[in-house]
Amino acid sequence: MNPPNNCLRCGVCCFSHLETYVRVTGDDWARLEDAAGRVAHFIHQRAYMKMTGGHCAALELRRTPDNRPEFFCTVYERRPQVCRDLERGSPQCEGERAAKSDRVPA
Repeated sequence: MNPPNNCLRCGVCCFSHLETYVRVTGDDWARLEDAAGRVAHFIHQRAYMKMTGGHCAALELRRTPDNRPEFFCTVYERRPQVCRDLERGSPQCEGERAAKSDRVPA
């Protein structure tokens, strides 16, 4: 698999069926600031990004003028560290793409 040219065209790393998919640390919560209540929540004693419709609640699906999907993180500059650590084209990125590419709307 070749790395995606643009993460906005891929978005696969934002999709999961798990409610505990993206752990939010205390530092992450503070960085999210006022958006924390909208995109993150507590499950028992731990914070996670909310999952809505099979993807992170911070993900916004947009359409380009030619109707292709574009995946936009509404908290990109404040996203959790685990999201920051996932590099485009890395083995972890490739694993996500191989395992979940069928979950992303076309």
